[in-house]
Amino acid sequence: MKENGKVTIYDISKKLNVSAATVSRALNNNPKISSKTRELVFAAAKEMNYKQNRLAQALKSGKSKNVGVIVPYINRNFFSSIIRGIEEELGPHGYHVIICQTHEQMATEVEQVNTLLNTQVDGIFMSISKTTNKTDHFRKVLNEGKTLIFFDRKLDIPGVSSVVIDDFKAGYLATEHLISQGCKRIAHFAGDLNLEIYKNRHDGYVNALKDNGLKADPDYIFTTLSSVESGAAAARKMWELKKKPDAVFSASDYTALGAIQELRKFGIRIPEDFCISGFSNEPFTKYMELPISTIDQTPLRMGKIAAQVFLEQVDSTQKLTIEKKVVLSPELVVRNSSDRSLLKVAVQ
Repeated sequence: MKENGKVTIYDISKKLNVSAATVSRALNNNPKISSKTRELVFAAAKEMNYKQNRLAQALKSGKSKNVGVIVPYINRNFFSSIIRGIEEELGPHGYHVIICQTHEQMATEVEQVNTLLNTQVDGIFMSISKTTNKTDHFRKVLNEGKTLIFFDRKLDIPGVSSVVIDDFKAGYLATEHLISQGCKRIAHFAGDLNLEIYKNRHDGYVNALKDNGLKADPDYIFTTLSSVESGAAAARKMWELKKKPDAVFSASDYTALGAIQELRKFGIRIPEDFCISGFSNEPFTKYMELPISTIDQTPLRMGKIAAQVFLEQVDSTQKLTIEKKVVLSPELVVRNSSDRSLLKVAVQ
C-alpha cells in the first residue's frame, strides 16, 4: 500500500502488468473486458484496499448514485418506514440515501433542495412541509434534469411523480366504522386543512356522515397539531360542548392518544361511552393497554414503490419524462378503542 494510503488504478495496473485503461474498464464492468480479467482486477483492488473516487465516477458517468430524501420529521415511524423502503429498494442498485428534515419550514426545505443539488444527487424524494406555498425550488430540480418524486404530501406539478394513499377513502373508512359501532355524534380532530392530505381526510369524514344520514357539525371539528398535547387540549374543548360527541375520528394517532388520556380523567369509558379512531398506525397504538383503532398508510410499501418509480425514470433509455400518480389503498385497523363487538363477547 502507498504511504498516503490511497491506491490508484495505476498501482493496480502495475501489479497486474496491464494498462490503467484496462483496470478502469474492468472496475466499471465494461463488457469489452473479459470476465477473467475483471475478476483479477477486482481481486487485486480488494487486496490493495482500493476505493473508487465516487466524485470522479459521477463526473464521468453523469450519475452520483446518491439520492436525497426530505421529510418533515425523521422521528416519526411513518417517515422512517418510508425511508427504509426507499433504501431497501435502491440499495441493491448501488444507491446511497442522504436524509434531510425540514421541521415543517419551507425556508429549510428550499435550503436542503439546493444543498442536495450541489452534491449532484440523481434525484430527490420529498414530503413537503406544511408551510410550503411556492414551487420555484421544485422547478429548479426539474430544470437541472433531476428526478423529483413526492410521497405522502405533494403538489401537482407537471413532470413530477407522486406516491400517496387515498386519504379521502381513509377518512371515509374510519368514520363509517365509528358509525357502525352506533356512534351518531362524531367529532373530527383535523390537521392543517391547508394541506391536501388533511383536507382529504376531512372530506372523507364529512361524506361518510352524509351517506349515513348524519350531518357534520362545525362545532365538532377541531384543528389540531399532530401531538399528544394538542389532542388533550382538543378533548377538553370538546367536552365543554353542551351536546357532547360520542366518538372522534382523529387525523393523527398522537392526537387520538392525547384524547384518550384526557377523556379517561373525566371518567369516560372507552369504547363503552366513547369510541376513538386514529390515523397512521404508529407502533404504540398496538401495544397500549387500550389498543387504538387506526388507519394503516403502508409506509414501507409507499417507500418501495416511490423507489421503483425513480428507477423506472432514471433507467429510461428513451429519456422520456415519465410521470406517475400512484394512489395506494388505506387499511382500516380495528382495535379496542372503537370495537364495541368485543364488549358483547365479554358479557357473554
